[in-house]
Amino acid sequence: MDWLNYHHLFYFWTVVCEGSVSRAAEHLGLAQPTVSAQIKQLERSLGETLLERQGRRVVPTEIGRLVHRYADEIFQIGRELQETLKGRPTGRALRLRVGVANAVPKLMVFRMLRPVMESDRAILLSCHEGQPAQLLAQLATHAIDVVISDEPAAPHLRVKVFSHLLGESTTTFFATSTLARRLRRGFPNSLQDVPMLLPTPLTALRRSLDQWFDTMQLRPPIGGEFDDPALMTAFGEAGTAVFPAPTVIATEVCRHYGVAIVGMTDAVRERYHAISVERQVTHPGVLALSKAARAELSPPPRPRYAPAGP
Repeated sequence: MDWLNYHHLFYFWTVVCEGSVSRAAEHLGLAQPTVSAQIKQLERSLGETLLERQGRRVVPTEIGRLVHRYADEIFQIGRELQETLKGRPTGRALRLRVGVANAVPKLMVFRMLRPVMESDRAILLSCHEGQPAQLLAQLATHAIDVVISDEPAAPHLRVKVFSHLLGESTTTFFATSTLARRLRRGFPNSLQDVPMLLPTPLTALRRSLDQWFDTMQLRPPIGGEFDDPALMTAFGEAGTAVFPAPTVIATEVCRHYGVAIVGMTDAVRERYHAISVERQVTHPGVLALSKAARAELSPPPRPRYAPAGP
């Protein structure tokens, strides 16, 4: 069995933390050639290149970032051991690194993650937003623990990940109070000539909305397309256009943005998934997230086109 040389690993970890071999050597009290030679030995033992040059900087490769994350955990546990032996409380929190697809409304993410922050177990939450493909790449290298997405992972991915359905929500349409009062009575036909703010065409929600518009024979003019639901909502708050959001967060949308409900349809449903590298989720933070999401989502059925609000 090959044993990992933890001295070499520590030198590599220090170089990444310090940002350069020279600063790491100064921190360690060693000569630069010594540090470089030890890292080369680590690379030979692992059979991987861990560092590469970018201009004048030395940065970790993709494998190097993975090794650094493991090293970070190893040396953090070592520090905890020392503190424990000294009789000091460690206060070490479990880290949960969450990737959030930018198409998922932030108020929805907050509803899912709030119970994680309120858990009896101390959990350090770290959130990262981006395109699903970028987040899944980070998931594959264990840079994050779970991805919250509005779509399951594509079956053709080369990395092995598992999509866990958290639930779904119907869709509600919002507008400024004045516009909402005018449109509410004739909903959904009242949307025909009113500008709509919509997600971009590649999102799951936009595809569902376009199909619903076709079914209802509606051709509302498009006033704007947005990757970010929060930006779409901000424009809806300030303008004379209608925008959609999940029904499950309708109360929060009205309160936070000062808008009113035009109407709701259960024919347009947005699904949410937790994507992980685990077939059976075991991370306590991901379990708390899943439990909270399933409690919040899949609301009771309501009339198909029921106007809501006074």
